Amino acid sequence: MRILVHAVFILLIGLVTFFGLGPVLMADGSMRERLVTGVIVLVIYLILGFGYRKGIGWAERKRN
Repeated sequence: MRILVHAVFILLIGLVTFFGLGPVLMADGSMRERLVTGVIVLVIYLILGFGYRKGIGWAERKRN
C-alpha cells in the first residue's frame, strides 16, 4: 500500500511541477500574474505535502 501512496504522490507532484512551475518560469505575462501563479503553486505543494504525510500514516495503520 505504501508503494501505491508513493507512486500517486510522485505523479501528482510531477504534474504540479510541470503544469505549475512551467507557466511561472516561462510565462510572458506581468510579474504580478507570475507571482500569483507561484503562490498558488506553493499552496498546492503544501497541500500535497500534508496529504502525503497523512497518506503514509494511513498506509502504515492499514498495514498493521
